[in-house]
Amino acid sequence: MPHRNFDNNPMMNLSNTSANFPNPLRKVAALVSTVALVGAAIMFSAVVLVAILIVGTIGAGYLWWKTRELRKQMRNFHHRDIVMEGEVVESEKFGGEVIEGEVIRVDETRE
Repeated sequence: MPHRNFDNNPMMNLSNTSANFPNPLRKVAALVSTVALVGAAIMFSAVVLVAILIVGTIGAGYLWWKTRELRKQMRNFHHRDIVMEGEVVESEKFGGEVIEGEVIRVDETRE
């Protein structure tokens, strides 16, 4: 097996290159690219926000349109037309005592 010399490895010499030295041109390039990326992110988020608002508005309009007949029926609904459970109907005669929700009916015709 041949012996390798790791002193000539280019990865080992990265610390000695000029990449670590601050260069004003590199600083300006980094600043410009950062500003460009932030601007692109803001524009993308604005486009996504507008798309969400448009889809939400269309969905709300569709729901409003589909429920218009139900809302019309609810406006015309009269509460006096309801017969609640347990309510005495007009044709029914009530006579007796009510104790804890139970009706005690006295039938006098049997006696």
